[in-house]
Amino acid sequence: MYLNCVDLNSAELVFWDMVDRDDVAWNSLITGYLRNSKIKEGVWLFIKMMSVGFSPTLFTYFMVLNACSRLKDYRSGRLIHAHVIGRNVPLDLLLQNTLVGMYCNVGNMRTAYKIFSRMENPDLVSWNSIISGYSENEDGEKAMNLFVPLREMFFPKPDDYTFAGIISATRAFPSSSYGKPLHAEVIKTGFERSVFVGSTLVSMYFKNHESEAAWRVFCSISVKDVVLWTELITVIRCFFEMVHEAHEVDDYVLSGCADLVVLRQDEIIHCYAVKLGYDAEMSVSGNLIDMYAKNGSLEAAYLVFSQVSESDLKCWNSMLGGYSHHGMILKQGLIPDQVTFLSLLSACSHSRLVEQGKFLWNYMNSIGLIPGPKHYTCMITLFSRAALLEEAEEIINKSPYIEDNLELWRTLLSSCVINKNFKVGIHAAEEVLRLKAEDGPTLVLLSNLYAVARRWDKVAEIRRNVRGLMLEKDPGLSWIEAKNDIHVLSSGDQSHPKADEVQAELHRLKRNMIRTENDDRETQNACYISCRDEAYALEVEFNSKTNEVHTGLKF
Repeated sequence: MYLNCVDLNSAELVFWDMVDRDDVAWNSLITGYLRNSKIKEGVWLFIKMMSVGFSPTLFTYFMVLNACSRLKDYRSGRLIHAHVIGRNVPLDLLLQNTLVGMYCNVGNMRTAYKIFSRMENPDLVSWNSIISGYSENEDGEKAMNLFVPLREMFFPKPDDYTFAGIISATRAFPSSSYGKPLHAEVIKTGFERSVFVGSTLVSMYFKNHESEAAWRVFCSISVKDVVLWTELITVIRCFFEMVHEAHEVDDYVLSGCADLVVLRQDEIIHCYAVKLGYDAEMSVSGNLIDMYAKNGSLEAAYLVFSQVSESDLKCWNSMLGGYSHHGMILKQGLIPDQVTFLSLLSACSHSRLVEQGKFLWNYMNSIGLIPGPKHYTCMITLFSRAALLEEAEEIINKSPYIEDNLELWRTLLSSCVINKNFKVGIHAAEEVLRLKAEDGPTLVLLSNLYAVARRWDKVAEIRRNVRGLMLEKDPGLSWIEAKNDIHVLSSGDQSHPKADEVQAELHRLKRNMIRTENDDRETQNACYISCRDEAYALEVEFNSKTNEVHTGLKF
């Protein structure tokens, strides 16, 4: 009742107050969520229902898989598909089409085609889904290979959605190869006035720089929607005609307009974007920057760029591309050197701007600047912070600065411990120990990595090696300022006036850490091994940095 009245709050209260929830109650609330655009809640409740052993209906499967498709939630969609297979749920045509559509939408065309190829009698929805899937994933050849046999079949026959999908899939190819023959087929079958087909034809002709053909297609369609206007808006006269006819203009239309290179008209478009409040949209800003840069108005381009709160890769690329295009990057005062790129790469590293960092790295190499050791350090740090550990390893292997690789491998090893990447971590540790056989910090990191992998025998072995090794090393020093006094501390140092108080606090905290109730048995075992080993693990784990912290606490 509450769901029919679109009162989800009351429906939720009734559902969670129920003592015995049956299949009908679960399926009803899930369907209610999905019908009222609460997609994430619906998917979550569906997974919850499966975990407690209730059975979804076929219609619920259909609704939830559609929701996963709309969210592009590959993980949940795959989980539900596995549940369908595990429960031997009968796969009717509706459910098969839903699975094909879901996998197409998340970009897994291999699984989508596997399901499609096993369908006994695919209908037109099946064909349209798989063709559109290849179109969206930019695989025109495979889409065409499916369209040809469909066209020869007596039933089903292609409709306007089919033609829209196949034209969109092949628009990157020369129009003479696929576009024009398909256009002729559209006219032959009577779909030339379809707004769906018209939009893709206009886009196809523009991709092939045939604006007159695009204009003729546009004029032949009597009822034009926003999508069709957006496709054609790259021709500026269509934009002004659209405004004149009082059609609604959105940010996609304005983004399309910004591809033009007529400065006066582009300034009008920029003003119109500001008036409608779309100038802050990232897609519009990126195209406005690109628009001004192409026209040579780099000051205007930079003004737009500077007003974007969080510039995405398109904004950065448009701005840099504009300077490069007009030779500004090689003129007086704008000549980039190694220091310039070091600053940029360092900023990318701290902000985790992976794509921008890659762009700058490749650009630096393309203009003949040789990266130095610090540039390599920035890239390793960038990739490590982004958990791209294999790419970081590849960069180190390419570094010509063998003597500086020690710190690079250490950085990578630390990230492997954090991200639990055992394979890369072991290799990084081997490289460090090859360059410096008795490296205490590396052995400690390697010990932590084995602890992550639950190799407690290795942990104990390495800690025993560290014990003997660290006794022969000069202790590191740390400084801390407390109440206008500077205190110098080192590992194992007992000369500080309040060393006893600091050590007492240190050991108290250590005991609390070891006795954490939430630790599982294996973790407690690791702590026991560490402390049992003649208590020397305390010296390894609690170096001068922890003394420094606790000195600060005591003061």
